[in-house]
Amino acid sequence: MFRLIAALVLLALPLKAETRIPQSQAEIAFGFAPLVKQAAPAVVNIYAKRVVEVRESPFMGDPFFQNLFRNQGRIRPKVQNSLGSGVILSEDGILVTNYHVVGLATDIRVQLNDRREYSAKVLLSDQESDLAILQMQDASDMPYLHLRDSESVEVGELVLAIGNPFGVGQTVTSGIVSGLARSGTATGNARGYFLQTDAPINPGNSGGALVDVNGDLVGVNTSILTRSGGSNGIGFAIPSALVSQFVEQARAGGTNFVRPWAGMGGQPVDSDLAETLGLGRPGGVLISELHEESPFASKGLQAGDVILEVEGQPVNGPAEMIYRMSVAGIGKDVDILAVMGGELSSVRVPMIAAPDTPDREELTTTRKSALPELTISNINPAVIAEYNLPLNIIGVVVTNPGKAGGRLGLRPGDVLRQIDGTEIETTADAKSALRQASRSVTMEILRGGQRIVSRFRI
Repeated sequence: MFRLIAALVLLALPLKAETRIPQSQAEIAFGFAPLVKQAAPAVVNIYAKRVVEVRESPFMGDPFFQNLFRNQGRIRPKVQNSLGSGVILSEDGILVTNYHVVGLATDIRVQLNDRREYSAKVLLSDQESDLAILQMQDASDMPYLHLRDSESVEVGELVLAIGNPFGVGQTVTSGIVSGLARSGTATGNARGYFLQTDAPINPGNSGGALVDVNGDLVGVNTSILTRSGGSNGIGFAIPSALVSQFVEQARAGGTNFVRPWAGMGGQPVDSDLAETLGLGRPGGVLISELHEESPFASKGLQAGDVILEVEGQPVNGPAEMIYRMSVAGIGKDVDILAVMGGELSSVRVPMIAAPDTPDREELTTTRKSALPELTISNINPAVIAEYNLPLNIIGVVVTNPGKAGGRLGLRPGDVLRQIDGTEIETTADAKSALRQASRSVTMEILRGGQRIVSRFRI
């Protein structure tokens, strides 16, 4: 009952920032209608198709033999369909949706609320953030939503979630902002950062709009926390501030989202760490290691220092810190409040992309190699960021294992450390070691922080 009364008070004039008490029965009867009429036309349905390879096995469904013979059977192409929602952000048909709705799609169709349909192509996408920016083909004079700075959103604000749950058609649900800065295990994405809402979100709502009482976009609905597959009143939306950076990079011609590079490892400061470090309260990110090329290292920060704020906003973990940096954007200088050498200090740190130097010197081995058609690269900061490698790793990274390497279990992102006892530091070292290998080859590989020894015969 309280929510209804609050909604009636706040939504009497939804197109204006100020609020007032409804003046007539007619205004009360409108409810959310004016707001929905304003925002709904900019929320679209997205139908995506992609072709994947599936293996047909006569033992599929058998609890024992399907695992025993999982790599047996012929491979055939199969068309997969996905359904989701999207939000138009400009008159020329730029729209945002989730990566998991359109990722790797070969055919994307966009349907507006008035039944018009357009084909679309992906301009920029990022699986880690679960965002994609699309361009509708031959679109003009499109209805669109304005982006509100999500940094101004507060817990308790009324919001509407608009999307196409379960494919039943455009649906509107209401609720409030339940929490800010949600990240980690609550969302299943330790590197994500979300607004939390109790507005019901269900499958098919992905990519839809979370709008405030003025009809402005504050977030893109992306996931729910559920045990039953349906909405339990805990939904998550990607903040509009991050969406704005995606649009900016897409307009600039980018195809992959580029985050500012911190070049550091860190951990949240809990109560025990805070006491050990002499801090008054838990909070911040303790720097555990720094790359020599890190922009933070260039400003005097060292391992053992604690970053408390980025651009005046507190950070309570690495995910929040990277989010704040991403919202600032490449090329900007941000204010960092940190405890440096035991003293509270403020420095301005440049936001840069991970340097792609020294040269990667990528190469593909020949048929005469012990592992033919293996593609490897030298490791530099850009490669470290791309494959999420340890900061001070030594070796070369596998970018494409090739057929022979694939059969041995090699994966993109594996780091070759040794071949037959020879230390590998460059692609030239690896090429030479593989060409001189005997009939029996031993390789030391680093994968996800684990050391793996692989032995095979040529």
